Amino acid sequence: MKVKDGKAHRYAKLLVYGCQMNVSDAERMEGQLETIGYEPTEEMTEADLILINTCCVRESAEDRVYGKIGEIKHLKEKNPALIFGITGCMAQKEGEALIRRAPHIDFVLGTNKVHELTRVVQEIAAERGHVVDVQPGETELPEGGPVARQNKFSVWVPIMYGCNNFCTYCIVPYVRGRERSRRPEDVVAEVREAVRQGAKEVTLLGQNVNSYGKDHKLADFADLLKMVDAVPGIERVRFMTSHPKDLSDKLIETIRTGRHICEHIHLPVQYGSDRILRAMHRIYTVADYRALVGRIRAALPEVSLTTDLIVGFPGETEEDFAQMLAFLEEIRYDSAYTFLYSKRSGTPAAEMADQVPEALKHERLERLMTVQDAISREKNEALKGRTLEVLVEGPSKHDAAVWSGRTRTNKLVLFPHGAEQPGDLVEVNITHPQTWVLKGETVASR
Repeated sequence: MKVKDGKAHRYAKLLVYGCQMNVSDAERMEGQLETIGYEPTEEMTEADLILINTCCVRESAEDRVYGKIGEIKHLKEKNPALIFGITGCMAQKEGEALIRRAPHIDFVLGTNKVHELTRVVQEIAAERGHVVDVQPGETELPEGGPVARQNKFSVWVPIMYGCNNFCTYCIVPYVRGRERSRRPEDVVAEVREAVRQGAKEVTLLGQNVNSYGKDHKLADFADLLKMVDAVPGIERVRFMTSHPKDLSDKLIETIRTGRHICEHIHLPVQYGSDRILRAMHRIYTVADYRALVGRIRAALPEVSLTTDLIVGFPGETEEDFAQMLAFLEEIRYDSAYTFLYSKRSGTPAAEMADQVPEALKHERLERLMTVQDAISREKNEALKGRTLEVLVEGPSKHDAAVWSGRTRTNKLVLFPHGAEQPGDLVEVNITHPQTWVLKGETVASR
């Protein structure tokens, strides 16, 4: 606890690793901490409480967390009253093993225990013991809790938790549990409240949003999207992530006829050969995926398609990889998130034979990125001279005189700052398209 201006203050520092769902969970945790008197800080040395919300999808994410845990040990030695906790997917996976490895950790909370944070922090503050809670949570997480939004104009809203797909490379179903959908009225109520507080854009989150509602059968994802699109004051509606096996023609039509639903679909294919897709347990073929993309582009000619790709999955041959490159040339994504396959203990792929050597993984990744970067550049070059609607985010990372924002198709745009403010919708004429960004000049705003 620090004294400033004659008043006592308690500060909390949250470190977040991993996906958008982890960011959303952290906003809910920070909201809870504010209800018991903690203020956010950017300085770990100032913090009375440090919380790491973790990811374990890739080994590199775990390595970064362990490095940070070691760093915080020194802070704890200087300030024994500091409360230090681990939450998220790595907490769920490792449980008590984290405290055995690093006894300076005070508590470990699993992925279904976000709503227990304030209780646990108060218990630690009073008794200074260890708490580990990674048991499966309730079927439905409590609604209506506080949320400390990091961005008031563009917000994350989870619509479901967990995953039922059990792809052979993925740890998510084991650490986040089976799919549980929020009730549609609860999702819409959260969106309404976010808009009341100034939100212009909402992104609906789930490991596989297309299977929303299969458990409670109150509404499917297309129904929910239509409800959110109708919220007064909303300007843009986004969603992620989509599993190709569940993206319906009804959903495509809902996007086509929606007023505020953005023309961007993140559609992870993961690989471009049927043999590897079967080994990954992806439940679709290259032909299935190709046909789906055809239906999407027929209905949404301006759509931006992005994807995830994994290089070096066990058993990957040069022939498989050649099929992957040919598939990229055929589908022509606007951009792709590319990953080296990373072993995750507890997943079937970790035990598969024919693990690909690391050097070969890196060499293939470079080849893949060269192909995709060229396609991304060509896609962006086609936008030169176009005037696009951009939602202003704020100053760019490298130059305060240059501001950034995103198009409806989720393209990052840089432009000279004038009178625009975060949250404004402006029209930008694209003058200098590049591989990863578009640069332009504002022509109007509203």
